Amino acid sequence: MKKPNTALLLSIVAVLPVIALAVSIGTTNVSLGTVVRVLVEPFFSLSDAVVQTDRDIVMGVRLPRVLSAFFIGAGLSIIGVAMQALVRNPLADPFILGISGGASAGASLFYLGFLPPVLAVWLSMPLAAFGGALLSITLVYLIARGEDGLSVSRLLLAGVAMASLMAAITSFITYMSTDANQLRAILFWLLGSLAQNTWDTLPLIAIASLLGFAITMIISGQMDALLLGEEPAESLGVRVEIIKKVLVVLAAFVTGVMVANSGIIGFVGLIIPHMARSFAGISHRYVVPLSFVGGGIFLVLADLVARTLLPGQDLPVGIVTAITGVPFFLILLRKAHYKFS
Repeated sequence: MKKPNTALLLSIVAVLPVIALAVSIGTTNVSLGTVVRVLVEPFFSLSDAVVQTDRDIVMGVRLPRVLSAFFIGAGLSIIGVAMQALVRNPLADPFILGISGGASAGASLFYLGFLPPVLAVWLSMPLAAFGGALLSITLVYLIARGEDGLSVSRLLLAGVAMASLMAAITSFITYMSTDANQLRAILFWLLGSLAQNTWDTLPLIAIASLLGFAITMIISGQMDALLLGEEPAESLGVRVEIIKKVLVVLAAFVTGVMVANSGIIGFVGLIIPHMARSFAGISHRYVVPLSFVGGGIFLVLADLVARTLLPGQDLPVGIVTAITGVPFFLILLRKAHYKFS
């Protein structure tokens, strides 16, 4: 079996054990056997074999959070792949390019009630986050693109600047809030948290994540061609401008949904695609599914660390991903020629 196929198969096989492990561990541990019984009891009528408290912990609290972590990690990872193909550089991700910051600014405006009433009545938090993300990535892309094409250095600098601007806007909006409880909630959310995710929020997260996966798989061949450059891609019959617009809108939509439901979780879209390429090469036929599964597993494990690192406390998962991701980013940045190979 080829190395990419082996890596993908192993990652898929690991999904259920990782999810079961994450569901079983917490403030009150639940045995893996009990977790399995809770999950299969609707199909095999095992209700008498499970204590109600364990059932409430597994089905009411942990499973929706763990599944949300999987789909959010998978979605962010897929958008990392899309952005890296768009700009032809493995240093791009939704956090670094300011997409997450734009989404957080839009969501904060909506959450704290600072949008004009005319807009607010037509929006939800995911839509507000989508609008902020789309505005941010559009501005970054327009700034980075010049007469000589897309400048990677300008793109990274514009992304960092836009992320800082959006963070400042979000901080200013938060500072203006007079509700202490609301302020505490928004600050915790901005650090990246999965604590509020339930069965009600899961469907939209899953749909956005799976939509991102489906679209990137459909255009995986065109994304391969983009890595050669715009002119070579066009010579191969790729409608470059359409593909770029699809990737920009897709990145804004998926990131907006994820940020609206989890806050800012950085570096997932940087770490996982890079690791996927180390196993699968640069072909998006393999990189996309491997990144999807790998991103989901990574965030499930990161959230498990966030929930259990300090007894009795639930750390923002964004702290864990940042501690992991920043050194990884700096190592990539130190390379003399960071590019696809």
